[in-house]
Amino acid sequence: MECKRIYALIPAYQPDSTLAGLVRDLDRERLRVIVVDDGSGPDYEALFSVCAERALVLRHETNRGKGAALKTGLAWLREHVPGPYTVVTLDADGQHTVADAVKVAQTAEETPAALVLGSRRQGRGCPLRSRFGNGVTRLVYRAAARARVSDTQTGLRAFSNRLLSTLLEVPGQRYEYEMNVLLRMAEDETPIREVPIETIYLEGNRSSHFNTLRDSWRIYRDILKFSASSLLGFTVDYLLFSLLAFLTGGTLFANVAARFFSAGVNFSVNRWLVFKDKGPFWRSAAQYFALAAGILAANSVILFGLTALGLNPYLAKLLTELILFLCSFTVQKKVIFRNNAPGAERSDVRYEEVLEA
Repeated sequence: MECKRIYALIPAYQPDSTLAGLVRDLDRERLRVIVVDDGSGPDYEALFSVCAERALVLRHETNRGKGAALKTGLAWLREHVPGPYTVVTLDADGQHTVADAVKVAQTAEETPAALVLGSRRQGRGCPLRSRFGNGVTRLVYRAAARARVSDTQTGLRAFSNRLLSTLLEVPGQRYEYEMNVLLRMAEDETPIREVPIETIYLEGNRSSHFNTLRDSWRIYRDILKFSASSLLGFTVDYLLFSLLAFLTGGTLFANVAARFFSAGVNFSVNRWLVFKDKGPFWRSAAQYFALAAGILAANSVILFGLTALGLNPYLAKLLTELILFLCSFTVQKKVIFRNNAPGAERSDVRYEEVLEA
């Protein structure tokens, strides 16, 4: 299949000479290459000058993160290049082959409504930290999005220009951006296709700038903070439910009263600590308690059903809370607090604003 208009977008922070070879090989395959120098510094000017012979090089004056670099390239494309065309993103460290980049891009050409991932096999050659990290993010993504992706951390991704505006709206400036993209695709019901690619880890993936603790926190922080908040609310709810059920002998009244009180605790923590909501209080409160009412109704129906089947009421309560946890997280993050979450503001990146002249 002959390549049509394909743009290869490469975010690069302090890369080695592998980048120049990658740019050369992509250019030979007639892909149009855009490299974003993410504040690598004066020591790397010579390398980027070599890349500029075959690619457009955009620059950040200071390091802003992989997500910011990708958005800079996407913003430039949206502003300067009329569609239709396909974009394929690659890492700068040589872990993606040109053949795989072309294959993933061509799949995106065939399915312009989808996000296409180049998915690596997590075999024996995969470094332990990469295998562990990908395993954790797979589980987190599956829990949050209720969808399966085998390689959530791949930087080899392709999509049509149709998705540019959506991708520029996704929050995140560093490594968390790529996970947020997958969550947004699931939220919008955008198809995600996976194409198997060659697995290359150079020197145990030492060239990666991924900081295991810092960047993992950025990726997981929303769901971890929400989980802690939910655990607090659940603890209050469960203790009060148990006390009222013991005193009154009725599970329905105990469940409603405990849920009402714990909902107030959970709303307060989520508004001020988890999502740091700065919007109108009453709007968020109205939306939250509408959700709480719906959760309460579902909670009571499920709890009644489980106890009617003969299940111990305390165990039934635990199972009910687990069932409704993901529903609550999704609605709060994507609807109630979506416009007020840190970094969730619209990212209309402008070429003149983010790049050197």
